[in-house]
Amino acid sequence: MSGNNFLIAPSILSADFLHLADQIRLVEESGADWLHLDVMDGHFVPNLSLGPAFVAACQRATSLPLDVHLMVLDPEPLLEAFADAGADHLTIHVEATNQVAQILDHIHRLGLKAGITLKPATSVSSLATFLPDVDGVLVMSVDPGFSGQVFLSGAIERISDVRHALDELKSNAWLAVDGGINAHTAPLVKEAGANVFISGSAIFKNPNGIPAAIKALRTSLA
Repeated sequence: MSGNNFLIAPSILSADFLHLADQIRLVEESGADWLHLDVMDGHFVPNLSLGPAFVAACQRATSLPLDVHLMVLDPEPLLEAFADAGADHLTIHVEATNQVAQILDHIHRLGLKAGITLKPATSVSSLATFLPDVDGVLVMSVDPGFSGQVFLSGAIERISDVRHALDELKSNAWLAVDGGINAHTAPLVKEAGANVFISGSAIFKNPNGIPAAIKALRTSLA
């Protein structure tokens, strides 16, 4: 990992889609490490967003890894389409399927990194069985579905619990956090054990501009 082992992943959901290629180029030039893409089906969460064609368009616009968060019920039928579109990581929800282990294995067989995540109301203990088999864990610090929400302070303890569990396994899996991440909340999340910081509104809607926003976030993690 770059930048003192902390990665910044701008969340495309908050970008200006009319000027998407320019904004992707700008976050890359400003030192972003990944692009985070939220896929929502309108059932698992109350919103619709993005799809394989959109991921493919982003892949053509950047050399950054594409970190795709599948907020969908029964994600397995979609895996190959997102792999073909250029996703580098696929993260699934523990609540979205009864076939978590099989889907993680399927993601790996497609040659991608496999992540797991959960909603804020779901117990962290639900991840325990799967932690040895994942490349990353995503802790949601807002209820998934919409950008621009306020950071839920209860996420700090959950991040710490996941970090403890990963450390006990001597796992190299990344620990990402998404929701309300900015220069004020990022140090708290870092202290709890996260090393990937997914940020949408604080980057793309920052009045000081995207480069200044990424610089402020990076400085807060120094």
